[in-house]
Amino acid sequence: MDAFTSFSDSQSSSRNSWNYDSLKNFHQISPVVQNHIKLVYFTLCCAIAASAVGAFVHVLWNIGGFLTTVASIGTMIWLLSTPPFEERKRVYLLMASAFLQGASIGPLIDLAIVIDASLILTAFVATSLAFACFSATTLVARRREYLYLGGFLSSGLSILMWLHFASSLFGGSTALFQFELYFGLLVFVSYIVLDTQEIIERAHLGDLDYVKHALTLFTDLAAIFVRILVILLKNTTDKNERNERKKKRRD
Repeated sequence: MDAFTSFSDSQSSSRNSWNYDSLKNFHQISPVVQNHIKLVYFTLCCAIAASAVGAFVHVLWNIGGFLTTVASIGTMIWLLSTPPFEERKRVYLLMASAFLQGASIGPLIDLAIVIDASLILTAFVATSLAFACFSATTLVARRREYLYLGGFLSSGLSILMWLHFASSLFGGSTALFQFELYFGLLVFVSYIVLDTQEIIERAHLGDLDYVKHALTLFTDLAAIFVRILVILLKNTTDKNERNERKKKRRD
């Protein structure tokens, strides 16, 4: 009975100790790993800026398309095959890949500008908030707490690939397209949690390759941004169509 009482008291005290100070508690992350995470996030911000420049260049000169997508993938492979000691070269390759990826998203940006330019900012803010919230959740969580997600997310990504392959061969319905969008958004948002925790664990084991880690998070962010923007565009288009139908009925 005394053991049960002491256990209950410890549980209640631990619940009462959960406050704002606990959100700032990173004692499980060593200073070296904290500095590594800061460097990863700074490099990620630079990659996002390069991607924005690529999208802007596409809007000006219409350079985005299949070739920029292939070039972006090729640049990623080149980066991953480059030895870590060639740090400057790998940073340049990351920025080039982000620029090309931004140019590849350019046609979607063009469509958003035609329909409603404010949707671009909305999608960017939503992507940033999702990344910030889920990254913060990972940073304050116990180490290795979310690594079990790897198997589930790999299965989810496999399902997405097969659905996309089947819809490209046999054609897909609107319901299937919506399922791919929302399910894919859920998968890639969850990948932020998994990848962030994997980066922390790899850094604890001595893997301080911030360029590769920034590339991992950048691919997650790009996938989330595209899906959020497509969802916003689809909802806006459907709303405009409903409004036009109502006007025609009134006329």
